[in-house]
Amino acid sequence: MGEIWLIRHGETTWSLSGRHTGRTDVPLTPHGVRQAELLGRRIAGKRFALVLTSPLARARETCRLVGLAAGAEVDADLAEWDYGDLEGRTSAEIRAEVPDWTIWTGPVPGGETAAQVGARADRAIGRARREDGDVALFAHGHLLRVLAARWLGLAVDGGRYFALDTASLSVLGREGEEPVIRSWNESCDRDTVEG
Repeated sequence: MGEIWLIRHGETTWSLSGRHTGRTDVPLTPHGVRQAELLGRRIAGKRFALVLTSPLARARETCRLVGLAAGAEVDADLAEWDYGDLEGRTSAEIRAEVPDWTIWTGPVPGGETAAQVGARADRAIGRARREDGDVALFAHGHLLRVLAARWLGLAVDGGRYFALDTASLSVLGREGEEPVIRSWNESCDRDTVEG
């Protein structure tokens, strides 16, 4: 197997405001479109044995703008965490009712448990491991952070240690037999696009 390239979708109005965006299909902002286009320049010419994308439009559109949609397959396991009743709310709003709440340790009424998200991440990793070559996964902040934690053999809540910006690229690989993070949270627009 090769490397697993994790690509987070471009900016949306909800990601910009810190609102938990699970299953609500929020489109990319104009800035998010530009981010994805710049990410496409970074990936240009890279060949993948498999390209998978979340079914949500913001990830599929990022995949299209990067230039990999033609061969991409939609994989429901790459959908963002289902935040249930917390959908569209910020962490600060939730903490006003449940002090010290985090997505990693708090309850998610009406949504997915951490174990359910971890199981989806494990299935995505298993699918990538079966490929003979590099794999690109277009998905979402929390799901990709869980995926990185599970790649390293950590519990789902280990994802809390991996900050991830919109339109970022991260690469999972191996050093010998050990799973490692080759690069993390590479933002292709950090120095070229403001605001």
